[in-house]
Amino acid sequence: MTSNSMKPVEESIIRKISERLAPQHLEVINESYMHNVPKGSETHFKVVVISENFQSVPLIKRHRMVNEVLQEELNSGVHALSILAKTPQQWEESQNIGKSPPCRGGAGL
Repeated sequence: MTSNSMKPVEESIIRKISERLAPQHLEVINESYMHNVPKGSETHFKVVVISENFQSVPLIKRHRMVNEVLQEELNSGVHALSILAKTPQQWEESQNIGKSPPCRGGAGL
């Protein structure tokens, strides 16, 4: 893992999701480089969260769970968060992450 001083937002996302959602699989992908933001920004992320905690939970509620865990980050600089939230069984059936939607403009700050 990287040093907190180099990627503090990414590290915070990893720590919080790991602590609160106990994922079997977690990927945090910084997609900021794909947008009109300064180099090294941490403003656009995709998270792939595979957790038993999502069993019998509708997709919209899964997204709300992730958003709640990351509320501080979303209120303080994270401009966009793409979420893929699946159960381990769903992940086993389809491990396709897919592409994030294109940026619709804005500084992302």
